[in-house]
Amino acid sequence: MTKPATANASDLNVSRETFERLELLERELRRWQAIKNLVGPATLDQIWERHIVDSLQLLDLAPDARTWLDLGSGAGFPGLVLAIAGAERGLAVHLVESNSRKCAFLRHIARLTGVSATIHEARLETVIPGFVGKADVVSARALASLTLLLDWTAPLLKAGTRGLFPKGRDAEIELTEARKKWTFEAENLPSLTDSEARILRITSIESHS
Repeated sequence: MTKPATANASDLNVSRETFERLELLERELRRWQAIKNLVGPATLDQIWERHIVDSLQLLDLAPDARTWLDLGSGAGFPGLVLAIAGAERGLAVHLVESNSRKCAFLRHIARLTGVSATIHEARLETVIPGFVGKADVVSARALASLTLLLDWTAPLLKAGTRGLFPKGRDAEIELTEARKKWTFEAENLPSLTDSEARILRITSIESHS
């Protein structure tokens, strides 16, 4: 679905300024999409529900976070949305993306909106070590299986960072597979935008070995 004609800041429980920044993100994404192919073409007419609102819901799951690390940020979901929505509470978001054209878009939006978003054009394994003990939350959306995500983020999670990983209908299967290698605390939370999707909140991880 496209953004309803009556949608406004109160619908999303954000300020008018935040809503205007999110509208700017939508407009620029549509403009860049024609040239850069930043998101799946099939999702372009579902930007608000599929991408923006889906990303926004993560903010309420870590209301006390001050430093947020988003891996594989792509076109900015969820990282750029979180930076925009969290700006008024002083949230600093670090977005990690190795694709140069997507990084160009991320920098463009961060500059236009003036939010605290730092773009790391690099592979995530080179960035993660610098955030051990420093990131309150690490997120990754549609990036990899939970087992692989835990392989990458274990140093962060062991140091107290919380993991927020949106997943689809196979979330329970991914949890079962990940527990073959890791012991961790997990909350399997419902998604507000998709009845079949889940959000996994991961803490207290240890390897079996």
